[in-house]
Amino acid sequence: MTSRLLSSDLRANFRHLYGDIFWFGVLSGSTLAFVAVYATRLGATGLEISLLTAGPAVVNLLVSMPFGRWLEGRPLVKPTFWSAALNRLGYLALIVLPWLFGGRLQVWAIVLITLVMSVPGTLVAIGFNALLADVIPPDWRSEVIGRRNAIMAISLTVTALISGQLLVRIAFPVNYQIVFAVGAFGAALSTYHLGRLRTAGQPPGVRISRPLQDFASPGMLRAGDSTRPSAGLRFLARSKGKPLLRMELLRGAFGTFLVSYLFFYIFQFTGIPLFPLFQVRVLDLKDSAISLGSALFYIVMLVVSLQLSHISTRYGHRRVLVFGALLFCSYPLLLSLAQNATLFWIASLVGGGAWALVSAGLINRLMERVPDDERPAYMAMHNLTLNLGILIGSLLAPLLSGAFGLREALLWTAGLRLLAGFLLMIWG
Repeated sequence: MTSRLLSSDLRANFRHLYGDIFWFGVLSGSTLAFVAVYATRLGATGLEISLLTAGPAVVNLLVSMPFGRWLEGRPLVKPTFWSAALNRLGYLALIVLPWLFGGRLQVWAIVLITLVMSVPGTLVAIGFNALLADVIPPDWRSEVIGRRNAIMAISLTVTALISGQLLVRIAFPVNYQIVFAVGAFGAALSTYHLGRLRTAGQPPGVRISRPLQDFASPGMLRAGDSTRPSAGLRFLARSKGKPLLRMELLRGAFGTFLVSYLFFYIFQFTGIPLFPLFQVRVLDLKDSAISLGSALFYIVMLVVSLQLSHISTRYGHRRVLVFGALLFCSYPLLLSLAQNATLFWIASLVGGGAWALVSAGLINRLMERVPDDERPAYMAMHNLTLNLGILIGSLLAPLLSGAFGLREALLWTAGLRLLAGFLLMIWG
């Protein structure tokens, strides 16, 4: 297929998808990359940092399936656009926090803003995943999503490096206000492009198929050595009236399979609140060093992602998942051994490659275990498992750091992630 066969509507959709992800990369490389670091510099405790991930997980548990039901059968562009607009108003609120509150109150304001943003954020994540499958014809999905991933990596990397320089060259807290303003600007333009998408003329018969492998999507949040997965959420809006929550699916082999995923998600997110605390309070890293770590992470993630199709074809999704999960312990292990920025940067390099493998392996292996005609119900159970894992892991983090200290807690996290890799080897 050549570009001459594309209709004008499809060309416009592709341009807006590329524009959306370019500006979302700007948001990710600025506000999303540094909001936890900012809270840490304000004196946030481990529990408060944990709430930045635990709170949204609770919201997702409560509203994802009702939102999926509500979206079913509806045109997706308007709900996605307006939920994105409401969600991203929160980034404007972050800019003015230093003018309204003192340090400790700012931390709780950030937690509250994140929690409120998660309500429309869940809706936009589900709506966008379904919309993306609608606006890209099957023959073009690999190319368009590959370009989106590349654009995301480039814009995020450049923005993170620029943000790091702004943060070290401008006095606190104005430096963070400027970075948050850059993120809000990116969020606004990303939302504009979402609102310009059109679904007219798209065939409805191709909606439920293989995963889209779009690691650059609304709701994605860089967190240390990973991102919050959002793949497969579109299935929550494709149930065709059938029940989404069916506990009988947990009987037998699939229940054991999901238990291995649950442990992986718990131990993945146990480390997430610990990373900014360790980087700021133990390693005393400058923001420019942290931004370089983000850049290295995404560069490697992109390079490995471009080879995933070949790797998965040669070795199979299960082997890719198990190898990536076992390698996933390397980030907290290397970070716990670090005395300066050097080993942190090496951890970011290795972590980017590990997350590219494991994120693709998780969703591909899941799709192998799920019947084609029952994917909405199975993916609803996976979404429940994911958010339970995020919630439990996030709340476990401050208990580990309080009992052992940050460096030792990272070592525990590395060991637990290695255990999760072995569980995926046995049950995955």
